[in-house]
Amino acid sequence: MTPMTPMTSQQSLPERRTALPALVVRHAELAPHALAVVDGDTTLTYGGLLQSGRALAARLRENKVVRGDRVALLTTRSARTVVAQLALWLAGAVCVPLDPAQPRPRTEAMISDAEVTLTVGDAKLLEAAAPTGPVLALPEEPLPGGGPLDESDPDSAAFIMFTSGSTGRPKGVAVPHGAVAELVTAPDYVTLTARDRVLFHSPMTFDASTFEIWSALANGAAVVVCTVQRPSLEDLARHVERHGVTVAFFTTALFHQLAARRSRVFAQLRSVVVGGEALAAAPAREVLTTFPWLELVNGYGPTETTTFATAHRVTAHDCDARPPIGRPIAGATAHVLDADGRPVPAGERGELWIGGSRLALGYTGLPELTAERFVDDPDAGRLYRTGDIASFRPDGVLEFHGRNDDQVKVRGFRIEPAEIEHALRQLPEVDDAAVTVDRAGTSEARLVGFVVAAPGPVPRADALRERLAALLPAHLVPDAVTVLERLPLTPAGKVDRRALTAHAGPAGDDPADRPAGTLTPLEQAVAEVWSRSLGSEVTRADAEFLALGGHSLLALAVTDDLREELGVELSLADFFAAPTVAAQAGLVERALLAAHSDLHPETPEHSDAH
Repeated sequence: MTPMTPMTSQQSLPERRTALPALVVRHAELAPHALAVVDGDTTLTYGGLLQSGRALAARLRENKVVRGDRVALLTTRSARTVVAQLALWLAGAVCVPLDPAQPRPRTEAMISDAEVTLTVGDAKLLEAAAPTGPVLALPEEPLPGGGPLDESDPDSAAFIMFTSGSTGRPKGVAVPHGAVAELVTAPDYVTLTARDRVLFHSPMTFDASTFEIWSALANGAAVVVCTVQRPSLEDLARHVERHGVTVAFFTTALFHQLAARRSRVFAQLRSVVVGGEALAAAPAREVLTTFPWLELVNGYGPTETTTFATAHRVTAHDCDARPPIGRPIAGATAHVLDADGRPVPAGERGELWIGGSRLALGYTGLPELTAERFVDDPDAGRLYRTGDIASFRPDGVLEFHGRNDDQVKVRGFRIEPAEIEHALRQLPEVDDAAVTVDRAGTSEARLVGFVVAAPGPVPRADALRERLAALLPAHLVPDAVTVLERLPLTPAGKVDRRALTAHAGPAGDDPADRPAGTLTPLEQAVAEVWSRSLGSEVTRADAEFLALGGHSLLALAVTDDLREELGVELSLADFFAAPTVAAQAGLVERALLAAHSDLHPETPEHSDAH
């Protein structure tokens, strides 16, 4: 590599780094009675948060937690999540977030790879997950006592966040305290003051949750915990309205869904940060036109660069084309380099490398991969190779142009198709496999798996998806699986992924091709709502949402449409527990009868409509 040129951009470093507990201590001293966390009807002040964190840290020390220990955290999203994070760091530990919704094999792999010494969490979740090694249930009520204690260090790891891995196992990214603190302290890329309330609704295993929690606590603002674990679009809007939320992060795909509905969530918010995928111009323009006061920030950054490395305040002018990803923020640097490591001129595309003071420490237990992706340059310093293609505009603003490898983003999740392919090949019914993205770059993007069956009975697509669901988190399970006689190859002998897209059909064994039965009026209404979201006609009462290519983001749209058109509220949990048209029509019928029982006092619980 060569010295930085004008086409290498950087921002001046913050004055100092700090460990995250110091941020809470500072505000607890300045304004101990200021609101720090809102969790439903439960609130914590900064003084109360610090006291609870210190008391739990003392309990952790009693359980032999020492500085540098890696402790897994298994909780539902709650105020206790925030207290537990703080306590782990006060005790000197590294927090390894776990997702209660993930399959047990993946959780065990994360615990093993992170070399976890203790798992703390909600008692019921610990009992259900039965993780390997010692466990400690979090107290139901705040603990008393707890004197001053802080074993945290700006340069030590705060989190180990796991991302999809091309080897078939997730890889743990160790993110230091100082990197998170620099990102969130007095940010100039988004407006955030002590009077703000920031929504915490992302899974704890998603690095955006660090922004949601710690951007608030670093600036004396309040964290508003979304108490619904799988919130619908309506849940989000109600939560924002009820608690006066002013700042929120949404994955790009979720933002697109909210924008398409002109969700009233934007009417309450002042600032919205989006990230995870390329932001489309049309939804951004729609939101900015309808809600002109809104500050819309397009954020970019892999986990290895601590959530966001660049950001751009989007204006209507930016929406004439794809909005840019902006300039480096909060101590980051950005370098667009050619294949030989030389900076490219403005307007030319190259690979984006990120440097500065907020890079991750590396991949846990993977020194060779760390050395490959994190490179020490004598002129530019330590750099992370993103694998993304970008270019600088003449004004120094970065534009994003996709990937230079097979890694993809679907619904905000970073996905290595090789990890899914590895899991498919482990199934005894499968000889070979490939995974692609259908409708890539759109809000309808979906994962599609292709398999070559092993000798014997040809496996059913829905059975393969069920097997994968027991091994991989939901976002890694393909929305459709197609069985092929063989995988198409390029002249070079590699899998021809472009040719595979021609084979992509609906999920499962295409129930849409079966003869349609007679639908009841309510089933017809549900089927029409499904059809709009899925983009194909649904004609059978036994059609299954997931088998037709549905996923959690489309489910949000369907539940919102059912509420608007039929006047019934279905939670996402209810939605997925009733996966067919007929089952959901039954839920709708019972909800309508319950809502209008005064009009039908003689009506039994189940009418004869079916």
